[in-house]
Amino acid sequence: MLTIDWKPNKSSSVPLYRQIIEYIKKKIGNGDWTIGSKLPPQRELAEILEVNRSTIIEALDELKAEGLIEGKSGRGTIIVNNTWSLLAAINPPNWQKYIDSGVHRPNLETIQLINKLEFEPDIVRLGTGELSPEFYPHEKMKKVLRNISNKIESLGYLEPKGLLPLRQIISEHLKKYGINVSPSSILIVSGALQALQLISMGILQTGSRIFVEKPSYIKSLHVFQSTGMKLIGLSMDDNGIEPREIIKNKISKNKTLLYTIPTFHNPTGVVMPEDRRNKILELCEKERLPIIEDDVYRELWLDEPPPMPLKSKDMNGNILYLGSISKTLAPGLRIGWLVGPEPVVERLGDIKMQTDYGSSSLSQWALVEWFSSGLYEEHLSEVREKLRIRRQVALRALEKSFSDIAVWKRPKGGFYIWLRLEKKISMNKIFSMAEKDGILINPGYMYDFSDNQSIRISYSYASCEELEMGLKKLSELIRKLINENK
Repeated sequence: MLTIDWKPNKSSSVPLYRQIIEYIKKKIGNGDWTIGSKLPPQRELAEILEVNRSTIIEALDELKAEGLIEGKSGRGTIIVNNTWSLLAAINPPNWQKYIDSGVHRPNLETIQLINKLEFEPDIVRLGTGELSPEFYPHEKMKKVLRNISNKIESLGYLEPKGLLPLRQIISEHLKKYGINVSPSSILIVSGALQALQLISMGILQTGSRIFVEKPSYIKSLHVFQSTGMKLIGLSMDDNGIEPREIIKNKISKNKTLLYTIPTFHNPTGVVMPEDRRNKILELCEKERLPIIEDDVYRELWLDEPPPMPLKSKDMNGNILYLGSISKTLAPGLRIGWLVGPEPVVERLGDIKMQTDYGSSSLSQWALVEWFSSGLYEEHLSEVREKLRIRRQVALRALEKSFSDIAVWKRPKGGFYIWLRLEKKISMNKIFSMAEKDGILINPGYMYDFSDNQSIRISYSYASCEELEMGLKKLSELIRKLINENK
């Protein structure tokens, strides 16, 4: 998707269509817009540039006449040349073909759009899965950075598994959750997502099948699919994955693995209870089905601590356990951890060294200070209190505006409320309508294997005022769409 961060000057003596021609020529000439790139549809381009569609048509017709763009049937308007290629006798490289043939799949268009729109000023982010800047612990972070400035002697590369003092502290930290592992079985990663990328590259065969909850956060990414894996969705109930779903899907030994978020599941918020965890563990051990347990939301409990991790009962090294401070402290620190059998950790550490030569040394030292000083636990208590307030605001707003058109569960922690609409509407259309009204949502189809009439509502990012206003406006847009469908 091409970025257009410009508008023609309507007070200029230069005609609008001519300004648009020169802008597009400049983008093509500079190489910002490469051959093979697709321009937005005429109507959308007119809206972006705030001109009449006839002005767009006039500009595009001249660019076509010059041989720079071409209308492709069913594909829209494509850049086919640049100024130099028209003068040269040789054809320029078509970078779009290289892009299209790349190994890693692109995000869904909706996700690409969300990633851009999240940085637009004044947009209300009802789906963002991170803590609001209002949660940022300014004074504590100043204290941490001041303290480590006197302790760090070097910011050079670290050993493959990560900073030893940090792995030692995480080893102690995990004992609170019944996970007893040595520092040598811990790998420091740049967030839990990198751990998944390393797993997909390092220990899975092409063609492996990954069992995941349906819906699942991992479905919104292509981290496994891009390395030739296939995701298999397993139905959930209010307690998480249904064990019979594992049984009825044939397991191929050494080529099947289960990825699960049993605690404050993303996107539904479900917490898998103790008895269900035991059934899943027993079944996976019996079937020799390895598990990736993504536990990044564990410490964000709001009512009571959740059941212990699956990993706490892993006696056979069957589980790779992922943790992170991206959700609890600061995603920009880019620090998470993977816990598993030492040979696996060694293998993934070697691959990590080949990809980025280690996570940020400064961030790792900072996290050592956060944990060792006790500031992290203080911060967690403050975060929980603030999240409780926002959760209540969101639930009140939902009760007021959605009680007759949707259903939802009160989350016990994490960031999310899974809002299920009771009337069928176009989720693409409501996403577009909301965006034009200054509201950004995460539609359920991003996380599911089929059409989904749900919206992931996050109460962690938008302010209390934005939650109230945004949810009220969203309900009005949904009602308008429902009435149009009658």
